[in-house]
Amino acid sequence: MRTAAVVGAGLIGTSVALALSRRGVLVHLIDTDADAVRTAVALGGGVDCAPEQPVDIAVLAVPPSSIGRVLAEHQRRGLAHTYTDVASVKHEPELAVLDAAPDPTSFVGGHPMAGGERSGPLAACANLFEGRTWVLTTCSHTSRETLNRALAVVAMCGAVPVVMEATAHDRAVALVSHAPHVVAALMAARLEHAPEEASRLAGQGVRDMTRIAGGDPGLWGDILEANATAVADVLAEFADDLATTVTALRSLAEVDAAKRAEEMTRVIDLLGRGNAGRARLPGKPGAAGGALVPVVIGDRPGELARLFAAVHETGINVEDVSIDHSTGRPSGLVELVVSTDTAGLLADRLLAANWTVQRIRPVYPTATARPYGGPERETPARLSVPG
Repeated sequence: MRTAAVVGAGLIGTSVALALSRRGVLVHLIDTDADAVRTAVALGGGVDCAPEQPVDIAVLAVPPSSIGRVLAEHQRRGLAHTYTDVASVKHEPELAVLDAAPDPTSFVGGHPMAGGERSGPLAACANLFEGRTWVLTTCSHTSRETLNRALAVVAMCGAVPVVMEATAHDRAVALVSHAPHVVAALMAARLEHAPEEASRLAGQGVRDMTRIAGGDPGLWGDILEANATAVADVLAEFADDLATTVTALRSLAEVDAAKRAEEMTRVIDLLGRGNAGRARLPGKPGAAGGALVPVVIGDRPGELARLFAAVHETGINVEDVSIDHSTGRPSGLVELVVSTDTAGLLADRLLAANWTVQRIRPVYPTATARPYGGPERETPARLSVPG
């Protein structure tokens, strides 16, 4: 692949452009927002001019409701030989493509499972898709050449391709992406008028839960509209569980000990189901559990870099890292996840370098975590590209 066009210079579109440009592809950036294009070009995402002849592939980074119209416009102008998109909803755009596009055979739906709470080209990065799943939704009209070119884009972006049917994709993302965003927004909305003392007590847990609620409301409104039924189905089940839990919690304040014990069983069961559900999420490829090494760092410039340099000197691989720092406190906590057999060595080396290390704790791998009171779960088989 030598040439490409990216229509839409936002977070995802610019990240695609940066990744392809890094691999030597000449990328033409197109957007009605001239400032966004100029920013993407300045970042190294490509050039701000129309191609003189059809490019190999055009990536449509526009809202789901615009896919059919934008594809039809650019196909009539002969922008590219092949087209794909990056919208997070696939069924309705596919119907719009089949209805409006002059040549549906040259289009395949796409959805990279990556993003961020910030939007716009300044939030983009070339490695945004590294190791992430990138769904391609073929239909009966999709040509093999179209699929192959889309697979080339996925490979150049460092992502892992997965081929799915559009409606199956939409049901899946309703559960693992769209409904969680609504739940995060609902929880974050509780904080809008929170007392100042409550805000001061906020720790990493509430930040983690509400992080995705910082997304663009307009874009998310478009996404939810395009996948409304599937998201509503998930939230209806959530609402049933929530209503049961509210009733159980209110009953825990009753005098009747037998009633309290009965309702506590319901609460514990829900928490256990939460453990079991989280255990089904795939962890980092190749990770096999490990231990968490908490390290206290001062709230001073360069402290985090100094810690990472100290860890680098040990030669120990860090599987994951999280940072917990409450506003106004003179220190924070960096939690390093490493393999179990190296945790003690890492702690000893850091202690010797005068770092404050708290108690090491075991971490179960996400895919095989032990649910509350239940057996270990196996990781579900990953979808793969057929044939």
